[in-house]
Amino acid sequence: MNNEAIAWQIFLLTGPSANILTVNHCMTRLRLTLKNMSPDLMHQLNQIDGVLGVNLTNQELQIILGPGRVEKVTTAFLQLVPTPAKSSEPVFGDGKELHAKIRTKNATPLKLFFKRIASIFIPLIPAFIACGLISGLLNISGKLFPELTSRPLFQLLAVAGNVIFWSMNLFVGFNTAKEFGGTPIIGGILGGLLSHPGLAAITIAASPLVPGRGGVISVLLVTILGAFIEKKLRKFIPEMFNLFITPLMTFLITGSIAILLLQPLGGFLSDFIGQTATTAVNAGGAVTGFVLGGLWLPLVMLGVHQTFTPIHAELLSRYGVTILLPILAMAGAGQVGASLAVYLKTQNPKLKKTIASALPVGIMGIGEPLIYGVTLPLGKPFIAACIGGAFGGALQAAFAVGAAAIGISGLPLAAGTDNIAIYILGLLTAYAAGFAATLIIGFDDPAT
Repeated sequence: MNNEAIAWQIFLLTGPSANILTVNHCMTRLRLTLKNMSPDLMHQLNQIDGVLGVNLTNQELQIILGPGRVEKVTTAFLQLVPTPAKSSEPVFGDGKELHAKIRTKNATPLKLFFKRIASIFIPLIPAFIACGLISGLLNISGKLFPELTSRPLFQLLAVAGNVIFWSMNLFVGFNTAKEFGGTPIIGGILGGLLSHPGLAAITIAASPLVPGRGGVISVLLVTILGAFIEKKLRKFIPEMFNLFITPLMTFLITGSIAILLLQPLGGFLSDFIGQTATTAVNAGGAVTGFVLGGLWLPLVMLGVHQTFTPIHAELLSRYGVTILLPILAMAGAGQVGASLAVYLKTQNPKLKKTIASALPVGIMGIGEPLIYGVTLPLGKPFIAACIGGAFGGALQAAFAVGAAAIGISGLPLAAGTDNIAIYILGLLTAYAAGFAATLIIGFDDPAT
């Protein structure tokens, strides 16, 4: 089936045009955001000749077509989807539509690359949550009841809470290779090579090797290179030798470059990231937290927030906690406070209903319904929410609260922090500041 036919078959299943909100592509995948999806859509797409697989990530439909073909299919697909007419300003409640518009605007090559990097860590989030919550709860219970630390059960749970950090390089290597078109297991063993304890017994040019140096930064650099080399090798190695020559050469070439060049480079970058983040928070204290907490939502709007995912992972790998996440989580809390003020002041029943349905999930750390459905369309409450996030972030930074988990925010993150009381106080501060700022700034109440 030619590329135009593939595009047409995809359009028949995902259309009509009004159902297709965004169209993007990366090196291997056609990425679509749809208003509605039928239950068997993914199965139907998989049956198309030329489609290698279908994934659904964060409401984004990813149709795997492979390098080279994806550009041609996307071009043909875009010809089937007319440019949507410019609509009026979005009103409250249009959360999904507004979100899709912003994502489309942010679909620049650099931001899409950062998004791909972030996608490497998304499958790891359940593990971060599980291990982070175990570590956080053990930290609290160990302080309250020190005698528990000598119990075998406590020690076993401590090992369980550390598993994700012990094995992170392998998982990151696996996912990176998969995301960039290489063989996942080759990425996994490259990550394992950088972490192998046997490296400590080897000295090159009078410098001993350091297992795990550079953490996830080194693994990202190495496995991206590995995927690139593997794809190049497959082009000229005969198919009959591909099975054993390609993985061997990929591993040997990439592994050599990794040990001699990329791991030291990754170590430098890792040290820089860790020291910069900790110094900024420790030296700047509340001021740094105020700025980061206040600017986080605009950074999300600009699409550059994806860059923080590997930074969180690196801080977790290096220190066992990330001091940035509790600060940034306050932005969502500011949304809760601002939206609550809107709920109390508005006379619009539809707006009240929207807020009432979105507030519980907002408190639980899922802020998109409030951001895109309430505060951002209304304008001034969004600014008030940023103010709330700034005050909450200042408190978190002043006490250097750390989180042992990523992927969660809001109230659930409290159990994964090393200072639950201060974290909750920061949440309440952000709620109150966002609420008060909304009452002071005001907003234009939509007509009933």
